[in-house]
Amino acid sequence: MGTASSLVSPVGTVGEVIEDTYEGGGGEACEIPVEVKPKARLLRSSFRRVGTSRPGGLIGASFKSTASVQELECMAEYERLRKEYEIFRISKNNEVASMMKKEAKLDKENKRLRAELQALQKTYQKILREKESALEAKYQAMERAATFEHDRDKVKRQFKIFRETKENEIQDLLRAKRELEAKLQRLQAQGIQVFDPEESDSDDSCTEVTAAGAQTEYWTGGALGSEPSMGSMMQLQQSFRGPEFAHSSIDVEGPFANVNRDDWDTAVASLLQVTPLFSHSLWSNTVRIYLINTEETHPEVDIFIQKYSPKLRKYCETMEYFFQVVHFAVETDSPFQAVRKWEIEKSSLAILFLHLSLPSCLMDECEEAFLKNPEGKPRLIYRRLEEGQVSSDAVEQLVEQVQIVNKAKIINHTGGLEEGAYEVYNYVEKTIKQDILGCEITQLEKKDITDNSDSSILEEEVFGDVLWDAHDEQEQMEAFQQASNSSCELGFEKYYERLNDLVAAPAPIPPLLVSGGPGSGKSLLLSKWIQLQQKHSPNTLILYHFVGRPMSSSSEPSLILRRLTLKLMQHSWSVSPLTLDPTKLLEEFPHWLEKLSAHHQGGVIIIIDSIDRSQQAEKHMKWLIDPLPVNVRVIVSVNVETCPQAWRLWPTLHLDPLNAEDVKSLINEECSSADLKLTKEQEKKLEKHSHSTTTCNALYAKLLGRMVASAGSIENSDVILQNCLRCQDTVSLYKLVLRSVEESLKSDKDKDLMKEVLCLISVSHNGISESELTELCPELSWELLASLVYNLHKMCFLTYGCGLLKFRHLQALETVKLEYMEEQNTLAAYRKKLIAYFSMQLSEERVTWRSADELPWLFQQQGDKQKLHKCLLNLFVSQNLYKRGHFAELLSYWQLLGKDKSSMAAEYFSSLKLYEKSCEGEESMITLADLYETLGRFLKDLGLLSQSIAPLQRSLEIRETALDPDHPRVAQSLHQLAGVYMQWKKFGNAEQLYKQALEISESAYGTEHLRVARELDALATLYQKQNKYEQAEHLRKKSFRIQQKAARRKGSLYGFALLRQRTLQLEELTLGKDTSDNARTLNELGVLYYLQNNLETAELFLKRSLEMRERVLGPEHPDCAQSLNNLAALNNEKKNYEKAEELYERALNIRRQALAPDHPSLAYTVKHLAVLYKKLGKLDKAVPLYELAVEIRQKSFGPKHPSVATALVNLAVLCCQMKKHSEALPLYERALKIYEDSFGRMHPRVGETLKNLAVLSYEGGDFEKAAELYKRAMEIKEAETLLMGGNAASRHSSSGDTLSLKSALSPNVLLQNARR
Repeated sequence: MGTASSLVSPVGTVGEVIEDTYEGGGGEACEIPVEVKPKARLLRSSFRRVGTSRPGGLIGASFKSTASVQELECMAEYERLRKEYEIFRISKNNEVASMMKKEAKLDKENKRLRAELQALQKTYQKILREKESALEAKYQAMERAATFEHDRDKVKRQFKIFRETKENEIQDLLRAKRELEAKLQRLQAQGIQVFDPEESDSDDSCTEVTAAGAQTEYWTGGALGSEPSMGSMMQLQQSFRGPEFAHSSIDVEGPFANVNRDDWDTAVASLLQVTPLFSHSLWSNTVRIYLINTEETHPEVDIFIQKYSPKLRKYCETMEYFFQVVHFAVETDSPFQAVRKWEIEKSSLAILFLHLSLPSCLMDECEEAFLKNPEGKPRLIYRRLEEGQVSSDAVEQLVEQVQIVNKAKIINHTGGLEEGAYEVYNYVEKTIKQDILGCEITQLEKKDITDNSDSSILEEEVFGDVLWDAHDEQEQMEAFQQASNSSCELGFEKYYERLNDLVAAPAPIPPLLVSGGPGSGKSLLLSKWIQLQQKHSPNTLILYHFVGRPMSSSSEPSLILRRLTLKLMQHSWSVSPLTLDPTKLLEEFPHWLEKLSAHHQGGVIIIIDSIDRSQQAEKHMKWLIDPLPVNVRVIVSVNVETCPQAWRLWPTLHLDPLNAEDVKSLINEECSSADLKLTKEQEKKLEKHSHSTTTCNALYAKLLGRMVASAGSIENSDVILQNCLRCQDTVSLYKLVLRSVEESLKSDKDKDLMKEVLCLISVSHNGISESELTELCPELSWELLASLVYNLHKMCFLTYGCGLLKFRHLQALETVKLEYMEEQNTLAAYRKKLIAYFSMQLSEERVTWRSADELPWLFQQQGDKQKLHKCLLNLFVSQNLYKRGHFAELLSYWQLLGKDKSSMAAEYFSSLKLYEKSCEGEESMITLADLYETLGRFLKDLGLLSQSIAPLQRSLEIRETALDPDHPRVAQSLHQLAGVYMQWKKFGNAEQLYKQALEISESAYGTEHLRVARELDALATLYQKQNKYEQAEHLRKKSFRIQQKAARRKGSLYGFALLRQRTLQLEELTLGKDTSDNARTLNELGVLYYLQNNLETAELFLKRSLEMRERVLGPEHPDCAQSLNNLAALNNEKKNYEKAEELYERALNIRRQALAPDHPSLAYTVKHLAVLYKKLGKLDKAVPLYELAVEIRQKSFGPKHPSVATALVNLAVLCCQMKKHSEALPLYERALKIYEDSFGRMHPRVGETLKNLAVLSYEGGDFEKAAELYKRAMEIKEAETLLMGGNAASRHSSSGDTLSLKSALSPNVLLQNARR
């Protein structure tokens, strides 16, 4: 509490106001009493002073006074204590009150703060939700923006395609419309009825009715055809190209259906549909010469191999073919009998060297090569004769037998050994050039090729500015053949139905995904289905691509797209230049696809097998998700494990594992081919074993069957089957194959060579040829290599592709890596060996397509950028890659080196300048000019137009100096330079250069050459860019006519050689006795000569076929009807209509008696005889045949099929021509109903039928109905014009006008009559 002095105010105030420090702003005043605390010490001193103040006075003298003092003290103490208590109590009460106030205030503040905290928490949650919503909205906006960008790009691309493809056609239509209107007005003034054949076509005929009523056929009705009835082998028809064939199979007459002699691409495509008739050697990229000799003729063989074989090899390499001499040593007991037989089958040419004797060990070989020879391959017997010496009976007997069958050329030589070998060389060289490679070029072209030492001139003649790699096409044909070789279809019927449903489904639909595990049979399914489609729907264009192993050339996305685009261009009769830029290629492919699909009479199906093996498939195959034209279908197959996630949403056809019965039947089929039958116990083991996905795999079952079949006997098969059943997957089974092949080898050295061969194949880019293997492994004998390849090929381990040995399946490659190449050093060592081999070729200035393919890729895999850079600067390597269209591959190598376009161009130019300093002589200067031209084209494709001028100009200068200013190669330089100026929009310069090139080409080759067509086409494109449409149209038509003539004369790339080779083969087969097979072959020969425009020879063979069939089978046999039908079509082609009518009638009578009423062959003859009757004006005879055609189609397809509507329209056309309008009207109305139900109300066929009904209504005087119908027809036609790019007048229509449109029947007149 302290002393009183500390509490009393100095001025003696009773109390003071104390501020409340807690409130911080003043408060309620409180009065505090003064606390008095007298001390005893002070009291005692006061007493002392009282005593001392009274002298003599006694202390405590008065008790009363003393008592009163004590009371006073007590009272004072009491008062003091009371006051002190009151002060304490009040103070504490005040403190409690203050504390309570503070507590209440703090409680209030606490509540306020809690409320604020809750509000803040709610605000925070709200802001958090808003933030999340904003982020989500942001992501959605970004996604929408990306989608919008993609859609915008797609729309821009589609609009660009639409504008580029349709703008000019619309202009052409408008111009044609103006011309027709002017012509119509002139004819109206003359009072002539007018019929426009472009308005509507019929699949059978269209007839023009003039004012005089005369009938004029403008579409020929003859057709050459045959059908696969009663064992018929081959057939061809030249038929009408109407959409009926795309929707109906009634006119499908076998593998040669709907083929016109003027359409070589279709002819060759149809010819390829009978590929079992043609051996692998005909399409192989290897020229194989099989040599058989005795001990006596060994010197000639040595001279031929050592001296002349290198020359033949060099020539074949120039033509980009491999050359291989197959020669086994003469052995009494040969262990390679099966291998020799296989090599004879693969060989292109077999040569037998004879002198006096023929060992018995060679008799089987000679019989196989010279007496059997079912394919009629070239054969040569060299026989050395000496005076006074007589040949053995075996030699004489063999020569006599060969002369009887006339299957070999025999050279009887009486001179020295050198001269004999040279004589053989001359024959072989001629045979290779003419019969095997099918080289048919003019002398000038031959000189050009010789001067340039490459085939670029021939390629440019065939493909124009398009850079083409024939090896890619070769590889695809072989891949298709290998995929479809199996005869077991593994229950594919259920999958065929699904694939057929895809084709028939209404558009638009996404691609169909065919998925399955490795080796499940995806490639086999697709190839078999392609064969069925080619047979039953020959008008359907099928483009396929089989992707090989990953990282190979066949898996390069830009090459896949480029190849498919080239196929589209080929079917569009286009020689337009094709970009090599992968980005632009992605834009151009949909353009070509839409262009072809708009004009192609059938559908277009694109099939890509194993697309997931393609490099960055999802990125580079974005066109798959873009909208496709309505008649385009896409099918892709993928491994179910590696399928891109985005593609899994597509419709999927999944291949299930085989069941136990399928596995057993597949293995039994393999065993039966080796004359081996499984026991019941073995079949039970197989059924028990076939329980998992891996053991029910198609490839696993096939491989197991091959292993068991190789046993040769039941005893051995038990052991092999037991070993196979221990393998639970395909890779382990392949390991067993390797071990079994190793065990068959004699020594460890042979085993090491086998390992080396397989490892070299595995580290290569696209495979290794046999000739390359013999050079890479000098210790490898031909016998050992042939035996290894035979055994591994038989076990589905190795295969041939474009002349190269490669692995048949990815599991085989995986097995080699696991067995032989687990260590990284092993891989690097074999890669170095290949690099050293191909580098040696470069050092010898022997740059082939093989070294250009392999060496840069090997450097890339090795990671050696310095050597890769040096390799790319070898101008011949880069030239080879570029000229074969491997532009994207070349760019990828430079991108790996970190070079941009400009630096790449600078380095090439510097390297070329350095090379120029070493050039001396005319030949080297010509080569230099080629290099400069290649560089210029390469820079143009890179988009470096300004930099491409200099090398192209330099190429032109060199050629003008080294050759001649009027040489065709100068025209080539002018053409390329003009192309750059046109792309640069310097049209004046480009026009001048193109005209110079055209003048030189016409002077050098004549006006009907393909190079002239190319210059005309280029000029047309230039004029079109300048909006000079009339000039462009004139040049394009001229170019197109030249292309057609050239194609008819020469065929496509392989077509002429193929047809001629097959013709020669068949002629040899018809020299025997009269048999139905020989008669069938004669029929086929007639078809082939017809394709070659040799009608006289075709007629001879067809007559022979008919005569032989009548002798062997009888005159009423259906096959005789086939020959009669073909002869009738041939006479129709020759305009010998009376003879054609007689033959058609005979064929029809036979088929009516022998075939069912709804048989397609009967319908075929009915149709063409009806067309002929109509052409001859015998309408009364034609009517019952047209009615019969309607009945046949109703029975075949049902009453609501479009083919029935087509037949009804044709019958209605005939009724109108006979002025039977009342009979025609219900036919048209019924056809209209079928078309509308089948195709929809806006289909062109509906429009054409409506137009015909409008004509009938107009003729009947019902102008209002005629106007209404005609207006509907025009709306459909305008919609088609927008969709098809202005080509509204369909040339593929199946309906025909009832009558010609009179001059008054214009839209304006119709509308005027309707108003009346």
